Amino acid sequence: MSDDSCNVISNNEYGFDPSYGYSLGRLLEVGAPKAPKDFLLYWQQRYQQALRVAPLPKATFLSSDKSGWQVFNIRYTSTDQREIRCWLLLPKYGVVKRGFVIGHGYGGRDAPDFHLPFHDAALLFPCFRGLGLSREADISADPFWHVRHHIEDVGRYVLGGCVEDIWLAVSALLDLFPYLSGHLGYLGISFAGGIGALALAVEPRIARAHFNVPTFGDQPMRLRLPSQGSANSVQQYYREHKKQTLKVLKYYDAATAAQYINIPVHCACAAFDPCVAPPGQFAVYNALPGEKQLFVLEAGHYDYPNQAHQQRQLVDELEAFFAPLAK
Repeated sequence: MSDDSCNVISNNEYGFDPSYGYSLGRLLEVGAPKAPKDFLLYWQQRYQQALRVAPLPKATFLSSDKSGWQVFNIRYTSTDQREIRCWLLLPKYGVVKRGFVIGHGYGGRDAPDFHLPFHDAALLFPCFRGLGLSREADISADPFWHVRHHIEDVGRYVLGGCVEDIWLAVSALLDLFPYLSGHLGYLGISFAGGIGALALAVEPRIARAHFNVPTFGDQPMRLRLPSQGSANSVQQYYREHKKQTLKVLKYYDAATAAQYINIPVHCACAAFDPCVAPPGQFAVYNALPGEKQLFVLEAGHYDYPNQAHQQRQLVDELEAFFAPLAK
């Protein structure tokens, strides 16, 4: 990891320091907030209800990509009768030995990730409700408003529906490839990292996971630290509705959820990030109780000179980390 690029990462364009004055040592000491007594029970009950939904995935062939993939459009049914639209990549040649559900950031997704090194896998790229291909008339696709959708109600908050979209993505993938049971992984960046942690706290069908700059970690801290993006939207709402917002968000804390994840997890956490405060990211990593690996990014949600090199390093690590799924 290069040391000189830190000189060009600057907070001059923000009214705050996106490193928040935290050294790596201090980031590795950030704890998780206290969990509500019924946190695990709450998510277990939602999980069991979601499993009653038949996803009924429907596949349509789109094209063959030059990099060796066959591209399909997938639609499946999630909770509340939401239709979730996805891309599915399958290798042109060879045997599919493992499967992945791959989430997206709050910017949505306009194409699958063709660069991933899992060429013996089925790669499912769902667009979560209200976003990307899964836009809905009643949910804003603008992250500023999406993150507030029914934030006043713990049972109706849109993040809970997005967590259910992950569980139903797993169900859909297993409907299509039942023999991949026990060989599934999850990858989530930013938004999908945070809701991925919530999903995997009670999801036994995923064997390994990767969270990249995960959001929603340590919600009380997230409400305090100045940020851009969806965090800023929630902060604005919180200033007018403090008690009710805290009452809801304590059930939507990725660091709290991480304490219940018992599979191997690889995390990429940034030391500088204007949109997802690094202490919240590291709170997720630190809370993981089992086997875990950490890749420290120089920055997240920010372009920097060493970025391409770090991304290549990260992909190499992920190739090795997820290799056991093919066995």
